[in-house]
Amino acid sequence: MQIKLLVEGGSMKPGPALSQKLGPIGINISQVIQKVNDATKDFNGLKVPVELDVNTSTKEFGVNVFSPPVSELLKKELGIEKGSGIQKKMQAANASIEQIISIAKSKLPNLLCKDLKAAVKTVIGSCVSLGILIENKPASEVEKQIDDGKYDQEIQEEKTETSPEKKAKLEKYFLKLSEAEEKKIKQEEAEKEAAEKEAEAKEAGEKPEEEEKAEEEAKPEEIEEKTEEKK
Repeated sequence: MQIKLLVEGGSMKPGPALSQKLGPIGINISQVIQKVNDATKDFNGLKVPVELDVNTSTKEFGVNVFSPPVSELLKKELGIEKGSGIQKKMQAANASIEQIISIAKSKLPNLLCKDLKAAVKTVIGSCVSLGILIENKPASEVEKQIDDGKYDQEIQEEKTETSPEKKAKLEKYFLKLSEAEEKKIKQEEAEKEAAEKEAEAKEAGEKPEEEEKAEEEAKPEEIEEKTEEKK
């Protein structure tokens, strides 16, 4: 019997989900946790697919560890906890093509890809989902450039090392972009909040703040006009 799990590398803990899967079989959950943690300790901080091969008669089991998902490898490589939930408005990181090739190379044996170039495109697809830039450009744009052969030399030479100078430039661009994106998001939120308040005021039969202010400013002029008329 085979049981598939997705665990935190080296940090698997007991829980209801695990008990539901292993409890009915009658194997020792503590032993499973210890063996899985020993087998996945090299993947500390990553979500790792694990398969338990269980003999239901003897209650003995083996642990098969698979390579972490591409998304997990990307997050570890780029030092981020999660991707962007608003990819069109905010980016999560800025990767070099060498970092993408490095991850593609490590995942190639586990991917249904004919060659490294196809594996690179698979990794780029995950970048699109996570909101990760590549070489200062949207991942979808880099994917088209891969098809056009722009990075063929880097892929053929299996370049996996990014120079410190290049990393610094990518980081500088990303920080500047993030500041601009955050500013734009805050501005949009402020405009949305103002529009909602105005709509609520209209529904309640109240005048928007701007109209009230305009009327207040006009009052002194009206008083002066009436005074002149009396004269």
